[in-house]
Amino acid sequence: MAAQELINILERTVTGSQADLENARNFLAKAAEQNLPELLKQLSDILNTTTNNPTARTQAALQLKNALYSRDNIEAYRERWLRIPEDVRAHVKNNCFNALGTETSKPSQAAQCVGYIACAELPHGQWRDLIERLVANVTTAGRADNIREASLEALGYICQDIEQKVLEPQSNVILTALVYGMRKEETNDNVRLAATTAMLNSLEFTKNNFQNDSERHYIMQVVCEATQSANLKIQVAALQNLVRILSLYYDYMEYYMGPALFAITMDAMKSTHDEIALQGIEFWSNVCDEEYELQLDQQEAQEQNRQPERTSRYYARGALPYLVPVLLQRLTMQEETDDDDDWNPCKAAGVCLMLLANCAENTIIQYVFPFVSENIKHTDWRHREAAVMAFGSMLEGPDVASIKPIAEQAIPFLLELLRDSNVAVRDTTAWTIGRIFEFVSQAVMNDELLRAIGNALVNGLGDVSRVATNICWSFSSLARAAYEHAECPDDDDTPNTYLLSPFFDEIVKKLVETTDRPDGNHSNLRNAAYEALMEMIRHSPKDCYVTVQKTTVTVLDRLNRVISVESHAANPNDRVQISDLQSLLCATLQSVLRKMHPNDAPLISDPIMQALLQMLKTSSGKTCVVQEDALVAIGTLVEVLGINFLKYIDHVLPFIYEALNNHAEYQICAAAVGVVGDLSRSLLDKLAPYCDLIMTHLLTCLGDDKLHRSVKPQILSTFGDIALAIGGYFKKYLEHVLNTLNQACRAQVSKTDYDMIDYLNELHEGCLSAYTGIIQGLRNSVTNTGDSSAALVELQLVTVQLPFIVQFIETIARDQNKSDSIIGAAIGLIGDLVTSYGQQMLPYIERDTIEKLVAEGKRSKVMKTKTLATWATKEIRKIKNN
Repeated sequence: MAAQELINILERTVTGSQADLENARNFLAKAAEQNLPELLKQLSDILNTTTNNPTARTQAALQLKNALYSRDNIEAYRERWLRIPEDVRAHVKNNCFNALGTETSKPSQAAQCVGYIACAELPHGQWRDLIERLVANVTTAGRADNIREASLEALGYICQDIEQKVLEPQSNVILTALVYGMRKEETNDNVRLAATTAMLNSLEFTKNNFQNDSERHYIMQVVCEATQSANLKIQVAALQNLVRILSLYYDYMEYYMGPALFAITMDAMKSTHDEIALQGIEFWSNVCDEEYELQLDQQEAQEQNRQPERTSRYYARGALPYLVPVLLQRLTMQEETDDDDDWNPCKAAGVCLMLLANCAENTIIQYVFPFVSENIKHTDWRHREAAVMAFGSMLEGPDVASIKPIAEQAIPFLLELLRDSNVAVRDTTAWTIGRIFEFVSQAVMNDELLRAIGNALVNGLGDVSRVATNICWSFSSLARAAYEHAECPDDDDTPNTYLLSPFFDEIVKKLVETTDRPDGNHSNLRNAAYEALMEMIRHSPKDCYVTVQKTTVTVLDRLNRVISVESHAANPNDRVQISDLQSLLCATLQSVLRKMHPNDAPLISDPIMQALLQMLKTSSGKTCVVQEDALVAIGTLVEVLGINFLKYIDHVLPFIYEALNNHAEYQICAAAVGVVGDLSRSLLDKLAPYCDLIMTHLLTCLGDDKLHRSVKPQILSTFGDIALAIGGYFKKYLEHVLNTLNQACRAQVSKTDYDMIDYLNELHEGCLSAYTGIIQGLRNSVTNTGDSSAALVELQLVTVQLPFIVQFIETIARDQNKSDSIIGAAIGLIGDLVTSYGQQMLPYIERDTIEKLVAEGKRSKVMKTKTLATWATKEIRKIKNN
């Protein structure tokens, strides 16, 4: 293809008609398909020819970037680049590098191309001289400012996207360039800004430099000096560096906090420029986050009678007298028309105040409460709203005894402010009342006060959508608080009555009305109203059961109405709203079903089942979420009906098989796996006749590499549910399942990839659940006969796997990243193995790793893990004593 022809096509992607644009895109896609290396060469030539039209050069760089990088498939694109012949890659790299600083538009497109290529090549030891060449561009005297700026941008892109271990050996040389570009002596602001932005991206891998006093001092000096630049963008970028440095290197900050950081960030918080003020507030929010975590670590260390690994310097507590007045002042600077999506210093100050309250605990009260008292009846709405926001923000942190009298004192004022003339005041008041229910519910738990608050909130549901949304949230918090406050009979988890009982029906009725408001789409009101309705139902006592029954009928009626209008909805927006409504109704249906008396559920299950199957029947135009929600609701119905669900099994299974085959929309597949687990637990051995097909589908899912990995641990766990349900019938699937578990147990992941570490934990937990279910299922299938030797015969099928299973448990025991739930599952399996195999397990349980794991479980703060460890210890003691 001639260069001029390609230039014309690239220009048409910007300046042509819609048809021209389509044709140009198709042409470029076809050229890439036919000969990608040649196309990349030509694009890089166009980018590097300074006499070309700037539009063509920019578009050439854009096409290059699209060929080098895709957010959805980063690794595949990098591998494709590495497969291109070396001479072509060298040609493209050379052109991209030489184009740095020659473009007329900013930021540099060539710098991005260099960054993407570097991220593909550097981890494989290729383009080794790139970093040195970029650094030379920055630090060599006489280099044009444009080249220095673009080279710094390229370094920033590389630092941002590459694994830190790749650049660690070159961190010194990179830092040299960045610090050189950031110095106050640098006269070109664009260069200084590019260096400051690149520094922000490099902070992750400069750990060694921060451990060295002199290097750290110089980095901090340069960053602090940059915060004093007259250029607003440089100031903001430098403050962003300080925010990040504080989070990464908190332990080294003592030397700088008093002399520099405190003054710099306090000035920033007071700035008239929102971008600067936000960074100042963010700095102190991060200080609070860090110190709150360190406080929790310290408490844990004290409980375990050891020294904490790191200690808090209590910067936030020390700065309280200076920080709080600035934050409170910021709270009074609201916008007249506040957009929920706009993040501004006023909102950031509210969040920072909440974090400070968590850190400072009771001490926060003396700094905030005087402001609340002085401003809560102020003539200016901004001050009233700020007072309420400040009060709501300090509720989490101080102990209940200290905050309760203040909350009691505040309630009358808050009820009055729910009728304030200003909408922002009413909105924040509704939120604050919800916070009282959440953190100091003891202040409102009496009949008279709750009646007054309940009336005010019910009336408030008629307010504008943003206020009504926060009132819905308050009802959610109130329902939970009243339920926790209620007294339960000794043998029951559900109280007979509670403080909301006299007006429970009234609240539910009003919430149901609110879900139907015409402005339900505004401020997330419809979702909030349904959420509140669900919380009210979930946390309802026995004397409100009639309302639960009525709500079930209402929800079912609405669901049927929505399903009937769905087929007539032609407008895509209408279809989205209908799908959202179906999801909300399904979720509400689950809440009411779980509260149904066992005798009542079968009376209404037919129409519920009909509605849910109808939702699954037409998949055309259905969103994935609706099908998922329908399946989850069916799972709840299975739980509630138990063995009575058997009459629906033949109607439901075809939809479950269809969902299990839907590997593209993995959430639907996962929901179907969940229903199979529910069926196992409810139908027990009555599920056996259907298991051949169920197991075939589940094994097929596991064998598909394209199925999202999150579904696979769930399937392994479901094997355990099925085995436990059908007992001896499971033997025919045992060989397949044990082989699958064998492979899953051997899986390994990178220790630096936290997502994969989480996945490995889930996979291991799935394996442990499967082994537990299999062993319990086989043992229970003959235990009823009272013949323990018969149980051992059944278990012989697994006996050959015992050394491997114990080895797997030992691998988990040695894993530093194991979660608490995995410790519990592993110990539970040990207990089951000991109970089932008796003396055969003696050589295994005396191993040091197993003993340490059980001891670790006994120290756990999670009650379930602790209980399992105690039970396993007793079982082990039994066989040792025998």
